[in-house]
Parts: sequence; structure tokens; C-alpha cells
Amino acid sequence: MIELEGVPELIDPVMVAAFEGWNDAGDAASTAVDHLDREWKGEVFAALDAEDYYDFQVNRPTVFLDNGVRKITWPTTRLSVVRVGGDKPRDLVLVRGIEPSMRWRSFCNELLAFAHELGVEMVVILGALLGDTPHTRPVPVSGVTSDPDLARTMDLEETRYEGPTGIVGILQEACTHAGVPAVSLWAAVPHYVSQPPNPKATLALLNRLEDLIGLRIPLGELPEDARAWQLGVDQLAAEDSEVAEYVQTLEEARDTAELPEASGEAIAREFERYLRRREPGTGPGPGVATEGGDSPFLRDPGSGRTRPPKPEQPGPESVPGAEPVPGPEGGEGSSGENPPGEAASEEAPSEENPSDENPSGENPSGASPERGEDPEDGNGSAT
Repeated sequence: MIELEGVPELIDPVMVAAFEGWNDAGDAASTAVDHLDREWKGEVFAALDAEDYYDFQVNRPTVFLDNGVRKITWPTTRLSVVRVGGDKPRDLVLVRGIEPSMRWRSFCNELLAFAHELGVEMVVILGALLGDTPHTRPVPVSGVTSDPDLARTMDLEETRYEGPTGIVGILQEACTHAGVPAVSLWAAVPHYVSQPPNPKATLALLNRLEDLIGLRIPLGELPEDARAWQLGVDQLAAEDSEVAEYVQTLEEARDTAELPEASGEAIAREFERYLRRREPGTGPGPGVATEGGDSPFLRDPGSGRTRPPKPEQPGPESVPGAEPVPGPEGGEGSSGENPPGEAASEEAPSEENPSDENPSGENPSGASPERGEDPEDGNGSAT
């Protein structure tokens, strides 16, 4: 049983998660969660045991000095709570970590146990992938879910992807099996400028998250950082005629493809965001997570909250099932290598070290990542 000391009862909580590594091109997703934690002064209340989920030869601990005393920081996943006040308050549970090296099902079950105990109403997982998108245009962000009802009610795409996946896809599938509404938001990062940070992609993810959960998110200096980032890339592109010509080609393709949307839904979304920034609102929040069933993941029996036990650590693992890489109907994205196209349907994984696979990310924006992170070291790169 999970004992949460010092965590007050939360108001309509939403869990927002992001993981460094394969699903985090330009560090856009993890930086977005860092921004929420910093702006709303999140308080860490739990951390997963690093010994259970990480290969320290892949994700090495770091040593630092604290007043002359040597200390070690271990790679792990931490959970924090932020209280969002106002006329219509709502709380967030932030999950910030590194894609685990092993035991993905147990990892997801442990996060779901926290969600059950805290009464989380929805899980939103942030991701970013490399794609054929120009840096001069708004960053495409796709919202996808495995729940057909949620797709209809929240204007999301229903994922139909089939193929290799990362922890973002596995966690979303675990939530679906547990009866917890879950959404993935994917930002497409230009593959020709993939080095972190990418404040423009981070800003786009936060804007879409704001639309989804109905909270006004303080942006701080992020808009100015995004403008400075774009100006810097403009200057670099102008120095290379081939790059400038390539960017122009991407711009023409993007403008042609998005012309209908520019006059309709996009304008409406921007206007709604403007109104919300004048008077903050609240967000949605179907179902409360509980446990049950014979799925490898915890299930929701449809009654009130329960206090599920911490899942047992698995024995020998077997190879995890393939799953999303983003397509236009979305799902996983990644800064990964050569994601397969866009189809969908994801299978529940079995346990083993997924880093032994050679996965590739989904492409929610129709983007086609060139080269992404090595699943062995989690460091992204692009051609």
C-alpha cells in the first residue's frame, strides 16, 4: 500500500508526465514539465527506486559537492504536486523522469498506483519528435488518445498506430487498460535543428496543455526565449543557401497543407486562449483511477477510490510488445530513428528491457523524423 505523508487531498487532479530520452526531441517535453514545476513551485513527494528501473551504465549517476561534502544524484523519476488557485482551482501531479531501462510494466503500474491514491482524473503525457517542419512556422502539436469517447469529447485524434514505441506509448496503454483517461501531446521539432533546448516547441506544448485542461499557465520568459531561438536559427539558415532553400521548401509545403485550418479551427483556438488568459477557467476530468481485472495493468472497477498495493517486481522479463510511433492520427512520437508511417492500434507490452529494441517514434504531425536518439544512450541527434 502506498502511504502518502504530507500530501493534502487534491482538487480535480490531472497528472502531467514527461520523460527524457527517446520521446523528448530537443528536450521540449521534459522542459515543459520543468517549467510547470518552477512556475507553480511544485513540491516533490515521491521518487521511484532507481535500482528497479535503470541501467546505471546507460543512465549514469552524477557526483556533486554540497558544502564540501560529496553527494550522488541517481537517475530516477520524481513526482511532485502543484496547487493551482484562483476562482476555479485545480491541482496537478507532475511526473518528471528518464525513460526506464527495464521493467516497463511495473514502472507504469507504480505510477498508476500513485494516480489511484491521489484520485487523478486524467493523465496527460508530453512528447516531442523530429519531423519535416520549418522552424519559421507554428510548431505542430497533435493530441492523441486510445479512448474513442475521449477523442470525440475532447476533439482529439484516436491513435491507430502499429509499430515500435517508447515509454510514452506504454504508459498511455497502461492507463487505457486501467480505465484512466489518458492523452498524449506530441510536438514536432525541426530535424535540422534538433539540439536542445527548443523553447518554441516547449511553448507550443504548454499552449496545447492549457487548451486541454482549461488552466491558464504562466509562461514567464518562455515566449521571449522562443522568439530569440527562432531569430538565432533564422540567422544560421541565412548563412547557408542550401539550408535556406530547404526551409523555404518546407514552408511552402506547410502553408499549402494548412491553408484551410488557418482560417478556421486555429483562429478559434487562439481566440479561446486569449479569453482564458483574461479570465482563467477550469478543465475537464472524467473517471477516477482504481484497480481490478486480469489485465497486466491495474483496472478501474467503476467504483470510488481504492488504495492499491505497490506492484510486485517482476521476475525474468520478456520482450515488450510493439506500439506507437506518431502518425497523423498520432500516438507516440519520438526523436527516434526512422519511425514507421502512420497506422495504429497498440498492443500491451510484456516485460523486458525495451532499450534492447530498435524503436522509432510516431509522427503525429505527419513529420518524418530523420535520425533520433540511440535507444541505448538516450541522446538525440539529427541529420
